[in-house]
Amino acid sequence: MNDRRSELGRSSVRLVLVALILILGAYWLGARYGPREAKEVEARHAAAMSMPGLMPASEPQHPASLTEDEAINVRIYKQASPAVANILTKATEYDFFMDPVPVEGAGSGFLIDPRGFILTNYHVVAGAQTIEVVLGDKSRYPAKFVGADQRNDVALIKIEAKGKQLAYLPLGDSSTLQVGQKVLAIGNPFGFQSTLTTGVVSALGRTVQTSDTTFIDAAIQTDASINRGNSGGPLIDSHGDVIGINSAIYTPSGTAAGIGFAIPINTAKLIANDLISEGRVRRAYLGVTTLELTGWLSEALDLPVQEGLLVEQTTRGGPAAAAGIRGGDRRVQSGMRTLMIGGDVIIGIDGQKVANQFDMNVLLNRKRPGDTVTVTVYRGAKKLDIPVKLGERDGN
Repeated sequence: MNDRRSELGRSSVRLVLVALILILGAYWLGARYGPREAKEVEARHAAAMSMPGLMPASEPQHPASLTEDEAINVRIYKQASPAVANILTKATEYDFFMDPVPVEGAGSGFLIDPRGFILTNYHVVAGAQTIEVVLGDKSRYPAKFVGADQRNDVALIKIEAKGKQLAYLPLGDSSTLQVGQKVLAIGNPFGFQSTLTTGVVSALGRTVQTSDTTFIDAAIQTDASINRGNSGGPLIDSHGDVIGINSAIYTPSGTAAGIGFAIPINTAKLIANDLISEGRVRRAYLGVTTLELTGWLSEALDLPVQEGLLVEQTTRGGPAAAAGIRGGDRRVQSGMRTLMIGGDVIIGIDGQKVANQFDMNVLLNRKRPGDTVTVTVYRGAKKLDIPVKLGERDGN
């Protein structure tokens, strides 16, 4: 009997404690949320607690609104990524024993019109036997090589979409860029398709030599990350216009160093227009064979300058010859080489210094066939400015 009363007493105490907890909980909910909100929260908690093994989840958090800069990134990526291409190439090379070795390559590109023309870097497709394009929606197309300007590292390829409406990117004006301007790069670094990186224009007007015969003139320098596989992809401004073709990175350590370079889109537009309309790149030429001066050669020939290009020959009927520039008139032997001496020494074009062949290539690269330039030469000790109407060179 005593045990029965003890049990009833303990039960009464538990009921009182539960009642107190419920009253305090109701008071706390009312204080925090108000009557209506408290009922809703209590209902959610009760429903959650009624399911075995579950605890009530925390309140859902609403996503923060995008900043203005984030909104630009999102908008441009959504607009541009469908038109950015992953370019896959296959070629065959031969080993020491002349056995064929298949070689695969990858890079980026972008559609520039609804007909399927795609701009990319020449080095992305150079030597390729087959080219395949994968667009942002994962659709795949074989591509044909249309043409290229090897010196400027620009190539044009084309896909046939068979009635499909292709997204393409508008081309901007790279001459209006300013240092500090926001830019975005989209490409396929290391095979990761449709990757976005952002940065600013770090510098303008760089001339970046990429090989003995190729360079990026008036390069756009950017700190937007550009890695292997980004080559050929678009560099885009905050309006969504392409202002450059991502082409090279400065990497003294073998890793990205925050310095990337892009070919100005104005250069690429001229090349693409030539290839589409005429099937070739129209390149200006002067029509001279030259020898770069060195200190010992200048002294040996008693020339008035230490730097410049000695004209050995002019092309018969070419622009330089027609303008009166003179080639060498005497042969001399220098080691294993025969030199033609006595010709003019070119030291400038349109007021810009010409110290070597690279300088002249860069300056002529900015001109079109039919343009007239002023070539500054020394003829003996006399300095002359000679107007020359540039011709058109065949091939690259």
